[in-house]
Amino acid sequence: MSEYNITLLKGDGIGPEITESVADIIEAIGIKINWDVCLAGKEAIEKYQEVLPKKTLESIEKNRIVLKAPIATPIGFGFPSVNVALRRHFDLYANIRPSKNLPGIKTPFSDVNLVIIRENTEDIYAGMEKEVEKDTIHGIKLITRFASERICNFAFRYAVKNNRNEVGVVTKANISKLADGMFLNSYRKVSKNYPAIKTREILVDNLCMQLVQNPSQFDVLVMPNLYGDIVSDLCAGLIGGLGVAQSANIGDNCAIFEAVHGTAPDIAGKGIANPTGLLRSAVMMLDYIGENKKAKKIEDALFEVLKESKKLTSDLGGKSSTKEFTNEIIKKLSTV
Repeated sequence: MSEYNITLLKGDGIGPEITESVADIIEAIGIKINWDVCLAGKEAIEKYQEVLPKKTLESIEKNRIVLKAPIATPIGFGFPSVNVALRRHFDLYANIRPSKNLPGIKTPFSDVNLVIIRENTEDIYAGMEKEVEKDTIHGIKLITRFASERICNFAFRYAVKNNRNEVGVVTKANISKLADGMFLNSYRKVSKNYPAIKTREILVDNLCMQLVQNPSQFDVLVMPNLYGDIVSDLCAGLIGGLGVAQSANIGDNCAIFEAVHGTAPDIAGKGIANPTGLLRSAVMMLDYIGENKKAKKIEDALFEVLKESKKLTSDLGGKSSTKEFTNEIIKKLSTV
């Protein structure tokens, strides 16, 4: 049996509870992972006086694969976003956010099956802000041809690998003619190398309207950082919310798989947190390391539990604890 060394960031709030659940399920399927548990965010500041301690960065540099629970980021003050810092440090330029309907979770649409590919390193997330005079801030939207072509190439390669038919590009190039215009032109250039994949160009405001009217028309969508952040959360809402959404941040030499929901401090320690988002992200991680059959088995077991709706956490309409939900998935592993 293969063994894997993976860095684990347990996060804040409900993070430790859902990481325990996911680790138990992975162990039950028979995958041996040596978890290197490290700190980041608030807890890291309290212990090491820095948001990303040297030990954590060294672990990630060594293992190159990370499973990460939610880490709190103060709004408008305090320490910087751990997510942004990790993506920048390890050049995790591609964020992958699949959105597909789950069994047993009722939503207004039953035929959602799309993927957001978000450029992860530029746009306003570059943090280029300054006060040019009192009460006037300039925030710079950074877009480069290199990063734009790189993420568009990634999106088309993803479509080919996963038997997708179309890659659409999302911009606001009618207003941001230089920055978004460069992104759009990069997409047009790259698309010529993938003649078998259909193309589509759509403005971000129009996309949002159409997503809440007819999301089944979309397949793979590639876009700059800010639009990707907003639209991917919108798409999570189409399938049941952030609590069930999965996410991966991929670079050429490193990958971080994380739940995209918050730390939910109001229910932390109560044993009722839903681990589905982190578990589905872990399934993406297992696919990434080549454990495809076991990843599929975990996903099938989760889907059976959701479909039966007998052992669900309260956010999914049930009354079960995190542990009961976890044990039910483990039980299903032997039957799927």
